[in-house]
Amino acid sequence: MAVKQGRDAGKRARILRRDRFRCVYCGVTHPAEQLTLDHVEPRVKGGDASDGNLVTCCEACNRAKAGEAAWSYLARHPEKRANFLANAVAVWPRLRRAVEEAVK
Repeated sequence: MAVKQGRDAGKRARILRRDRFRCVYCGVTHPAEQLTLDHVEPRVKGGDASDGNLVTCCEACNRAKAGEAAWSYLARHPEKRANFLANAVAVWPRLRRAVEEAVK
């Protein structure tokens, strides 16, 4: 993985620390170099790169979720949904509600 520089590196480090180096989907703690940032609401679906839309994600979970919205992906993966709701405490409230309501 390439080393991030500048403002992006600062944001990445801040998000990883905020989420305690834990993938919000599988709940496993990883070294920083094995983690990515994931858009809860993908940019192609209108999401932005704000801290409230970004979460820490391991490479395997990021590949599995791909470009899907978190609420759609998590509706099919109840164990990962529980981890997300427990670990993604800094996501925008509207995004958390979408995850909570996707299985109703």
